[in-house]
Amino acid sequence: MKVILLKDIKGTGKKGDIINASDGHARNYLIPRGLAKEATDGSVKELEHQNASKQKKEEEQLAEAKALAARISTLDVTFKTKAGEGGRLFGSITNKDIADMIKTKHKLDIDKKKIAMDQPIRTLGTTNVTIKVYPKVSAQMKVHVIEE
Repeated sequence: MKVILLKDIKGTGKKGDIINASDGHARNYLIPRGLAKEATDGSVKELEHQNASKQKKEEEQLAEAKALAARISTLDVTFKTKAGEGGRLFGSITNKDIADMIKTKHKLDIDKKKIAMDQPIRTLGTTNVTIKVYPKVSAQMKVHVIEE
């Protein structure tokens, strides 16, 4: 019996897969527990329609993310802070500080977790920071740190 899985089942398949299950397993276990439904012509067409709309939505989100990444690449932020000898800062500039500055200066709300930095900025100068906008889409942004 062909069934469409409604949930991920370990060892059987993922949600949305059409599998060939034995009649007893499908009728006595999968269907009563709401894990699957019978694969009729209507339900298969419905599944195809859902997959097509999901793919279209993902493509739109990817296009929006690429546009946002292009916009972010043109931006830069400047921090004025106190520094000691050799250009070392008193304190540091973290990804939270950068996210707050982007929000106040450029009116863009970027989550601090999406700003990829190995370590906080602790010296004067210009630093390139990577911002992960979407999976497989990222942008480079310049952060200038000057002495107050």
